[in-house]
Amino acid sequence: MLSSSFLKLRGSARHRICTRCLAPQPLATFSSSRVLRTTEETEETLPRSPIVLKPLGNTESTKIYAKKKAAATAWAERADRIQDGKEPCLWDIFEERGLVKDVAGSREAIRELMRLKRIGAYVGIDPTAASLHLGHLVPLMPLFWMYMNGYTSITLLGSATAKVGDPSGRLTDREKQHRDVFNKNMVSMHYQIKKLWTNVDAMARRYGYKEEWAWTRGQRNNNEWWNKQPLLEFLQLLGSNVRVGPMLSRDTVKRKLTEGDGLSFAELTYTLMQGWDWWTLYKQLGVQMQIGGSDQFGNIVQGIEVVKTVRPQQPIHGVDPSSPLEEIVGFTTPLLTNSSGEKIGKSSGGGNLWLSNIKTSPYDLYGYFVRQPDEDMERMLKLFTFIPTKEISEILAKHETDKPKRVAQHRLAFEVIALVHGMDVAESTQVEHRAMHGKGSVSTLFTHDTAEQVLLNSAPEAHKKLPKKLMDQGNIARILFAAGLAKSVSDGHRLATQQAVYIGGREGQNKEMGASLTFVPVKAWFPEDTKNYLINGNMLILRKGKHDIRIVEFISDEEYEALGETYPGQPGTGRVRNMRELAKLRQSMAESVDGVDPSAAPSDSKLQALRKQLEFFEENFNPNVHNPKSHPDKIRAKIQRLEQQQKLFGQGEN
Repeated sequence: MLSSSFLKLRGSARHRICTRCLAPQPLATFSSSRVLRTTEETEETLPRSPIVLKPLGNTESTKIYAKKKAAATAWAERADRIQDGKEPCLWDIFEERGLVKDVAGSREAIRELMRLKRIGAYVGIDPTAASLHLGHLVPLMPLFWMYMNGYTSITLLGSATAKVGDPSGRLTDREKQHRDVFNKNMVSMHYQIKKLWTNVDAMARRYGYKEEWAWTRGQRNNNEWWNKQPLLEFLQLLGSNVRVGPMLSRDTVKRKLTEGDGLSFAELTYTLMQGWDWWTLYKQLGVQMQIGGSDQFGNIVQGIEVVKTVRPQQPIHGVDPSSPLEEIVGFTTPLLTNSSGEKIGKSSGGGNLWLSNIKTSPYDLYGYFVRQPDEDMERMLKLFTFIPTKEISEILAKHETDKPKRVAQHRLAFEVIALVHGMDVAESTQVEHRAMHGKGSVSTLFTHDTAEQVLLNSAPEAHKKLPKKLMDQGNIARILFAAGLAKSVSDGHRLATQQAVYIGGREGQNKEMGASLTFVPVKAWFPEDTKNYLINGNMLILRKGKHDIRIVEFISDEEYEALGETYPGQPGTGRVRNMRELAKLRQSMAESVDGVDPSAAPSDSKLQALRKQLEFFEENFNPNVHNPKSHPDKIRAKIQRLEQQQKLFGQGEN
């Protein structure tokens, strides 16, 4: 718990603040490197604020120092406004919106810590599946709120801890994943979290938050340190100072030992690994708070003990562990249940509601929220949206005037889709739902400017399987064509020559995927050079533009043949021949239809060309690929018109 010495920090009391009291220095992987830092000497005392800025010496430019000073002053003034009751503390907002369940520490002390200091917070997610589900969104919401209010906010992808498996809430061991499946899950979830952060920025702008210089968010992967963490150091610093008895007394451990299939040594050390993650984020980024789901309270408490155990053994310059402003805290969010106490977040079939547009379509996710009962609307609007509570009250009042319209449900569904998939998808999904269920829909749409290029929200989450023989040939242009990133082999060669496509990894790595992806430009290299970029010997990760990603897995030729699939450029499928024939048919159509002279009878050759085109498109038309003018119904109408014209011309001659 935090000490009552916080009372000494109120009012005009002064204290000297450590380097991370304002904001930590992020790594290069962060979206913002704009941070606050302090040094040894005190320049001046800001009015009524415990936050004191210290000059940075000669190592930093005057401009940067001025920005840091302004940010520190703004934070101090905000702390004063909160103390005077002129502005709510973010912790009070969490409590009001029902985002807090169990707390590791005193609620009042955590509130005071958040008022006085720009602390860092994180949420950890293990990539045990290819997508986040609706339950993950609950602990992420307070993290997003913290980011929008100026706190350092980190999402941690637990690739290393996922290999061990969290025993919380389980009686049986987690099923071991194949390495290839695990790596694909890691990449998919990485980009899904990245997409969420992009949408959070958009939501912040939409609700009037102005991005500040000190805003910092980051996405980390614990592979970064676990892949190079010496076991001996881990055991010396932590293992020798942790007693097994308290670990075995945890409810999760006792249930698995007595009711389940036993507990492995790896599962027993899971909480220590998670605590070590927290310690790493604390010493690097000043992360003092962990936010977790309802089943993570035990892990959070253990993590606090880990940080407090290791911190005295590895002192951080300028940090006083005994200061109440360096306290380590955490809390969990409530379990996602309805008004009857039943767990929600499942589809009608009993499966998870995924945040992937492939596993759960935006339309299905929208429909799920529209079907929720009225009595759950206030709670769910507070949990899943950034709508101010005053506006929520207005929405609920409007809902009461005409319940069949389900105004609250539609607004909730729209907000969730906008956060998960983006505003453009939310708008199109709402229109689609209104078209299907027009009677009780909401007519108000939220408009915004859209772009036609591939955006992160519209980018395909493509997991492409291709035969191994294609990689054996090593022709990168053919691989780009087969993966759907190029329109043809020649286009693939052009992209490679111009270095307009990127490949994940470093040349010659030929090993397991590391902590993060480093994309390098694809070049028109020799065929054998392509194999140097394989991950785990069978996977390529390709990117065109910023967000068009292809995760290509190469499987045996026999396995691919058994799938019954084909790929662009595959020999013997006739796809190239069909494309050439299509081009000729389009040219023939342009010559025979667009130039029809009503004063002359169409020739039989023109009608034959159209009939041949009709025959082709009746079997091959794809609305996602071909021009709508090539739809068989359109061609039939043109044929009918020309036949009538030919008939009329013949009658005129008689």
